[in-house]
Amino acid sequence: MNEFFLFVAATVWGISFVSQCASMEYIGPFTFSAIRCAMGTLVLIPVILIAKKVALTQQGKSETLAQFERIFGRSTVIGGILSGVLLFIATNLQTIALKTASAGKGGFITAMYIIMVPILGIFIHKKIGFNVWISVGIATVGLYLLCIKEGFTLQVDDILLLACALFFAIQILVVDKYVPDANGIAMAAIEFGVCSLMSAVVMVFAETPTWELINECMGALLYAGIGSCGVAYTLQILGQRDVDPTMASLIMSLESVVSVISGAVILHQIMSGREILGCALMFAAIILAQMTDVIYSRRKK
Repeated sequence: MNEFFLFVAATVWGISFVSQCASMEYIGPFTFSAIRCAMGTLVLIPVILIAKKVALTQQGKSETLAQFERIFGRSTVIGGILSGVLLFIATNLQTIALKTASAGKGGFITAMYIIMVPILGIFIHKKIGFNVWISVGIATVGLYLLCIKEGFTLQVDDILLLACALFFAIQILVVDKYVPDANGIAMAAIEFGVCSLMSAVVMVFAETPTWELINECMGALLYAGIGSCGVAYTLQILGQRDVDPTMASLIMSLESVVSVISGAVILHQIMSGREILGCALMFAAIILAQMTDVIYSRRKK
């Protein structure tokens, strides 16, 4: 059941690329991020309260209850603020790029954070396996096929998506540092709140949203806010409880595949043969980057 929760979360995230693309026809990227993350925060608040109530029904000072006693702890607040700032940068770079990039391309280039995370780990003295370096080589070829056009040119949206993947990778490392001593759901609520507030500030000065235009894409906003931020994140929390982290990453990386399928079915964004081959190589690189750890963890069991 846990693996199923993670698969559903990956599916929801993959389709959310479509909602971002669709919304860009009506509102600006910062308006989208401000509303989306505000919805995510509002969805997670009752989840926190319900989970705390369930924890209080348990006898004694359980681990679950201890987690909820840390809702306003130092790690929860600092981790939430830092990850919120990084999410603000990453998600808005992504949304700006999706004004011109397809949902499928956005999904696959963003998924490169899975390879970037272990590489960035070098700077904090974490070892990486030889398989990761092979994955980097394969992913580079895949990125070339997906992004580099005739005349060896790189599109602006490709650069924005790569930068987005980098900031998502940094955000994951920040979450990894603070979440062991924090309340995960409360930290996510703070993260979404910070991202929403920062996006709203930029929105006021850089964009001119109207209620009429917001209403035009309200369905996409509700999906991205409630579905992608609220429901999918909660499913991720539940799903990762008894699943090996590496296996969880593999399952969640399927969002890149879902983004291509949903972009083709819903928005009729059809990729060329060259782009499809690039996506296939990138997906193979993502899988290879995790496979050694999966095999090793199974042997230990």
